[in-house]
Amino acid sequence: MPEHETAGQHGSPAREVGDFLRRRREQIAQRWADTPLFRTVFTVSRDEAVEAGKAVVEALAAVATAGRVEDAEADGFTVVREQLTRTAAARSRAGAGSAQVSNEVDALRPPVVDLLVADLPQASAEHVRECATAVTVLMGTLRLVVMESALNEGRALIDRQRMELLETATPVIRLWDGIVAVPLIGTLDSARSQVVMETLLESVVDQHARFAILDITGVPTVDSLVAQHLMKTVAAARLMGAECIVSGIRPAIAQTIVHLGLDLGTVVTRASLADALAYALDQQGSGIVDPVSRGAVAR
Repeated sequence: MPEHETAGQHGSPAREVGDFLRRRREQIAQRWADTPLFRTVFTVSRDEAVEAGKAVVEALAAVATAGRVEDAEADGFTVVREQLTRTAAARSRAGAGSAQVSNEVDALRPPVVDLLVADLPQASAEHVRECATAVTVLMGTLRLVVMESALNEGRALIDRQRMELLETATPVIRLWDGIVAVPLIGTLDSARSQVVMETLLESVVDQHARFAILDITGVPTVDSLVAQHLMKTVAAARLMGAECIVSGIRPAIAQTIVHLGLDLGTVVTRASLADALAYALDQQGSGIVDPVSRGAVAR
């Protein structure tokens, strides 16, 4: 009795597809190594492309054998998710869009179907169709896994870039010995406020700062949430042994703070960054020399 008929009698088309994938793993991987998805990622060594293809075929075989050809969360995919994520990420970095990556994954299906049909020369047309359908569904699930992996990697990349931009947009400047400042520009939210607090406290420790200035001249609006973040930052700086000064409170923001009923009485405030620096210098026993009188003037 032919091998394919024996397999067909002992299992479903999906299970037979699993057996087929294991038997033809080498041939499938060799053909996949020449497809755009693998060829453009593994540009140095074709052998690496073949090995990567073998790992994916083995995963597909495990999924098919388990009868879970429609399940993107099947255990068989676990071992190759990292590989698929790296592959999809490499294509994205090369400029390939999600639609192109999806099409490249779909291009892996025809070589598998061709080998499957050639592997079942004596099977009935209906049986071949059932097995081909199982392969098509399985490869569709693989495409879903790849796209999910690419999407997750894209989100992770965006999150990393966002944090890097937040850190870049929140510089801590050393104005004087023992005095650091954070000029804030733009809207403050919870994530950015956390970055402000962390970078400021790190700078207080690194610079042995006695005074930390939070300049909000470039902050368009201040609501209760922003004020709470500022108060937390001030309190955290105090715990680190530094006095925190808030500068740049414009008339409109001052009116908003009063309207909201927020109590900033315990916070040292100054109208501008220059005034805050003058205050900190004066508290340290230094002074600003007036160019006309040549005398120290405390502002």
